[in-house]
Amino acid sequence: MIIRSITVRIVLLLAGIGFAAGAFAGTQMTHTVQRGETLYSIARENGMSADELSRMNNLGKKSVLKSGQVLKLYTRSSASTTAKPQKQQVIATIRKPVSAKSQGKVSAKSEKPAASGDKSAYPQLASSSAMVVDANTGQAIFSKNADQTKPIASITKLMTAMVVLDASPSMQETISVSEEDVDYLKHTTSRLPVGTRLSRYEMLRLSLMSSENRAASSLARHYPGGKQAFINAMNNKASRLGMTHTRFYDSTGLTPGNVSTAEDLVKMVRAASQYDLIHEFTTTPNREVAIRPNSTPLQYKNTNVLVRDVEDDWDIKVSKTGYTQEAGRCLVMMAVVANRKAVMVMLDSEGKLSPVGDANRLKDWIESGHAPAQLASR
Repeated sequence: MIIRSITVRIVLLLAGIGFAAGAFAGTQMTHTVQRGETLYSIARENGMSADELSRMNNLGKKSVLKSGQVLKLYTRSSASTTAKPQKQQVIATIRKPVSAKSQGKVSAKSEKPAASGDKSAYPQLASSSAMVVDANTGQAIFSKNADQTKPIASITKLMTAMVVLDASPSMQETISVSEEDVDYLKHTTSRLPVGTRLSRYEMLRLSLMSSENRAASSLARHYPGGKQAFINAMNNKASRLGMTHTRFYDSTGLTPGNVSTAEDLVKMVRAASQYDLIHEFTTTPNREVAIRPNSTPLQYKNTNVLVRDVEDDWDIKVSKTGYTQEAGRCLVMMAVVANRKAVMVMLDSEGKLSPVGDANRLKDWIESGHAPAQLASR
């Protein structure tokens, strides 16, 4: 009997709980306001516009949010009828017999698994592009559209960190945030006001841990030769690493022109893992930072929930998230899974937690013993 798999799409609401965490598209979620959060920052983190968030909660654009206030949210899939349905979903597999005539159509839609073995054993991911590589051998063990060039958003900041550290600057030198570091492209918010002065060490930490855009911009601006020299160094570094489909135009990732492939980003993550500070800063769960002398410290947290949640059974060595409208939700990591150090790259996913869900699915797949030693063909 000829068998094919048909998919049942389920929106992922909770990362790391597998298929039991799903709910159908349109399910409403809530967010409890934390100190320092604004309407714009909450909207950005949840893939909404400030206007949409304001309308949903009957707020004015200039409403002052209070700590503990509960806001209604929605998933991007329930807000837009034009979203690509395959991007924000958990895939449950159901089997039924089909004719030989339609078999070819089904196989054309399947992911690229190894040439042999049961294709249904390969995890179905929400991310439109993904790759898993054995970090020690460089062998690919999972690949999905890994050669497609895509915007990479704040994944960029791993390259930013390497270029900063390659220059061997004084990490204790104080550098500042200026008007040049304000985001006039995406109009993202920041808790680092113009005039903030912090050590290069602290700016790098905030850039990597909390994806602070003004910190990343300041690091590039204080590079010898300025921002353009820094961008040139980023592209030169990418070339030396063999990242042939990668291009950088800024140090933050806000520019949609910062593009790469999952294959190239595997190389970048492997290179970044060689820097002790990158390991330390990308795996720091949270950090209190006093923006000005004698000011109340601000609480910053890691943008990767897998790093923040101590109950998650993850041994992460390098981590970076990214998000822009063009790039979707992105996540790259190096982690020890089943005594195997693996690089995971997940790009262009619609759901806020979809890359985290994909990471958990890949981890479960590797730990189950279904993952091959390497892809037999690609």
